[in-house]
Amino acid sequence: MTNFVGNREQHSAEQQMPQPRTPMASPAIWSPARRAPAFPLTPLDLLASKVEYHPLDGSHTRAGDLSSSRLLMRIGIDLGGTKIEAIALAADGRELLRHRTASPRDDYRATLKAIVDLVRYIEGQLGQSGSVGVGIPGSISSASGRIRNSNSTWMNGRPIGDDLPPLLGRPVRFENDANCFALSEATDGAAAGASIVFGVIVGTGTGGGIVVNGSVLRGHNEIGGEWGHNPLPAPRDEERPGHRCYCGRDGCIEQFLSGPALAREYAASGGGVATAAEIDERARAGEALAGDCLARYEDRLARALGSIINVIDPDVIVLGGGLSNIARLYTGVPARWDQYIFSDRVTTRLVRAAYGDSSGVRGAAWLWEA
Repeated sequence: MTNFVGNREQHSAEQQMPQPRTPMASPAIWSPARRAPAFPLTPLDLLASKVEYHPLDGSHTRAGDLSSSRLLMRIGIDLGGTKIEAIALAADGRELLRHRTASPRDDYRATLKAIVDLVRYIEGQLGQSGSVGVGIPGSISSASGRIRNSNSTWMNGRPIGDDLPPLLGRPVRFENDANCFALSEATDGAAAGASIVFGVIVGTGTGGGIVVNGSVLRGHNEIGGEWGHNPLPAPRDEERPGHRCYCGRDGCIEQFLSGPALAREYAASGGGVATAAEIDERARAGEALAGDCLARYEDRLARALGSIINVIDPDVIVLGGGLSNIARLYTGVPARWDQYIFSDRVTTRLVRAAYGDSSGVRGAAWLWEA
């Protein structure tokens, strides 16, 4: 595994085996560099000074302390575009506490403060410290140490791995949010026990993560599972060239399968302004326009997932995000995907996430071993 320079280090997969599924994720580990002063600091003071500080009692925490003994509590942070959620899990995976706050959009400094405040709140309520894992949109580049590929675009280019650990006074593990989602569902969720799991988030964006035998498959370039920025397979004439994506390309899968994409499709068809949930509700009430819109969505999702099945042949595909609540997808998509898959039979299961919107934050907590 790559060893990061300065404050950065990455542990091997063998060191990360939490119970009960013993996932073997390989997230980047970023550690604080300096010791704290003898007086307490506010989170903003910490951000300015980048010192190591323990958020409960002001004591010091050496990098490695958390991984050298059995963890009694894991804290997971899910850094979303509209909300930041925190969860505390006991060693056996039981939820101890959950709390969330609105994301400070377009404000990186306020985002760091919000994370620090969530951890302080969790630890203050429970009276104990814990490890911290953070699921982020995009990933931290091992070349630059900065966030890349985030649809929360104000986070791109930011060195969160250098900035956050000193604020918390401990090493922090970071992982792509879709990888956290997939890890959670493969560990003790809807895909528990499956050998190969593809976790899909279809919401504000379209992300994916791959877990093989309990281990997150990050890939050589650390972009494993980023299917949302592939072109839509087998595009129809009316689907070309596709809308421009924030990544700079046209016709990405995300521009067809995300919640905003579904809403745009419905509006362009004459349905007016509506959310994905409202479109689903109208389809269930018998509105033909909404039903046709969802039928096109099902076919596009079948094509996109069919290409994934052709490449990694997963046991289970788990859907998460807001659009995973559309019940007809779990029958409509498998009914369509056979024609796009290179096999005489397809037994891959398409299932809804067991933990719903909370799965990503649970996966972030699972980034630390027992």
